[in-house]
Amino acid sequence: MTDTVLEGGCLCGTVRYRATGRPVGSAICHCRSCQRASGAPSVAWLTFRSAELSFPAQAPRSYVSSPGVTRSFCDRCGTPLTYRSDKWPDTVDVATATLDAAAEFPPAKEIWLEHRLPWEPLSDDLPHYPRSSMAET
Repeated sequence: MTDTVLEGGCLCGTVRYRATGRPVGSAICHCRSCQRASGAPSVAWLTFRSAELSFPAQAPRSYVSSPGVTRSFCDRCGTPLTYRSDKWPDTVDVATATLDAAAEFPPAKEIWLEHRLPWEPLSDDLPHYPRSSMAET
């Protein structure tokens, strides 16, 4: 059995990443923080184990977007890349659309619907959660 290697990066190509395992989760997030960070009505995320994600050349720039949350982006083109929560230190979310093979990883759920913009449609095929689908600890 060969290891899975998934790659992706920012719009300008300055920041590239590599994930050496399969995603452990996927979601579309409608929270206000993701809306503001991306400039979009929602963001699709893939969750990987933190130890499986690396940036072989140029690392992204990071900032604390809210208490306990660190996001990263390319400091050249501005592409949002990752989301990390102190609540789940063993995982990191990667913006699905930045993956080279993004079409191969559809979301499994939609979260934070209480922040969803009313004109954005929902998928009838996915489970929906008013907030996070993860048990708060």
